[in-house]
Amino acid sequence: MQLLINIGILISTIAGMELISWAMHKYLFHGPLWFIHKTHHQQRHGWFELNDLFSIGFAAFALWLMWIGHLSFDYRFWIGTGISIYGIIYFIFHDWFIHNRFKAFKSSNAYLAGIRRAHKMHHKSTEKYPSEEFGLLVASRKWFRS
Repeated sequence: MQLLINIGILISTIAGMELISWAMHKYLFHGPLWFIHKTHHQQRHGWFELNDLFSIGFAAFALWLMWIGHLSFDYRFWIGTGISIYGIIYFIFHDWFIHNRFKAFKSSNAYLAGIRRAHKMHHKSTEKYPSEEFGLLVASRKWFRS
């Protein structure tokens, strides 16, 4: 039974991270934290950008949760693991597939193409406003061609 609970916590955390990330992206990154996030909307000079601090912050929080829950593998460990899995998904989808940081990920999958189109629209503006499509794994239906 505990295995099912842990899997539920893991899946709920991954889904919750998409919601939390969407809200943080829309209301914080394109709000008071724009001075950091704007580096992601500009031409990158080098491999890292100031915006990468957000990923480091999420990773530190996830590792802290895993550490304080690791002795008994309690809910904190599984929440931290879920955040870490979401971070891996983020890295693969966002940095590798959408922004081609490694120039090796090609796909003609309809879902992936729609996510890429939505994200390209998000980056259409290099300014704080206007902007749309703040999610990573979920986007409006209009970006998915039938």
